[in-house]
Amino acid sequence: MKKFTDNLLLYIKGLAMGAADVVPGVSGGTIAFVTGIYIELINTIKSVNLRALQTLKSEGIGAAWRFINGRFIVILLAGIFTSLFSLAQFMQYLLVEHPLPLWSFFTGLIVGSVIYLLRQNPLRSTHENLLFFVGIGIAYGISISPPVVLEGTAVTMFLAGSIALCAMILPGISGSFILVLLGLYPVFIGAIANLQIDILTAFALGGIVGLMLFSRLLSWLLARFETLVIATMCGFLMGSLSIIWPWKLVTSSMTTDSGKVLVLSTDNLMPSEFLGLTGGDPQTFLCTVMFVFALSAVMGLDYFAKSKLESTQ
Repeated sequence: MKKFTDNLLLYIKGLAMGAADVVPGVSGGTIAFVTGIYIELINTIKSVNLRALQTLKSEGIGAAWRFINGRFIVILLAGIFTSLFSLAQFMQYLLVEHPLPLWSFFTGLIVGSVIYLLRQNPLRSTHENLLFFVGIGIAYGISISPPVVLEGTAVTMFLAGSIALCAMILPGISGSFILVLLGLYPVFIGAIANLQIDILTAFALGGIVGLMLFSRLLSWLLARFETLVIATMCGFLMGSLSIIWPWKLVTSSMTTDSGKVLVLSTDNLMPSEFLGLTGGDPQTFLCTVMFVFALSAVMGLDYFAKSKLESTQ
């Protein structure tokens, strides 16, 4: 029964990661981090290597399956893909019809997660405090960086795939947002719509290479400097609040070949400024409710986890 429950919880975490990846500015890596599977995810990605093939050849399928943590990755991917295919339209509907409450929910989720993580991993040393603020600075700097426009060649898409996939496994940094900053998001969306195999292949290969290399670096850092890495990632999460802040004024945008309007840059507003500058209802009460609900949900999970731990001791 416990194994079934563990598998179900892992599947639900995959669902949450998939739902987050649908939302521009939110990273599946963020969900992995706040749900406590981040380190296992990084180590699992790292384990898919030549040694896994050697294990398959010398010891058989069972040994290779255990070596790459097959149960974990299959259940997690099942949740992610289920979410991508089943929740994508619903999330897109919320983004279009109810963006302010949705972003408020994610803001509460991030704030609650940072509080939870810092309770579990207090910033005790000067280095940890310094890296926490460095993480905030990096994520905030990325959020206000002006987009550039690169030509969508195979080489640039390979590099973009490497960078975007690395960003996707970092908490607080969205792969799709990185593509926007590189000016390649319309190229990527157009390649999917028009089935441009050369562009998609270059992007996929770049993503695989970037993911394999970066997961090894992260695994090495986590094994040796776990508290420092977690402090930095908590900073990333705090800095990402600038990206997902609900009340924004669009300062520049472009229309893709498919007719989709792509926002390139925004300014954050206070709810009191939102009505005057955009003409839209700031929905302050509903946004506050969604923020408090998400924050309370994370705090509730923290309380539940502590109660469960105490009951087993």
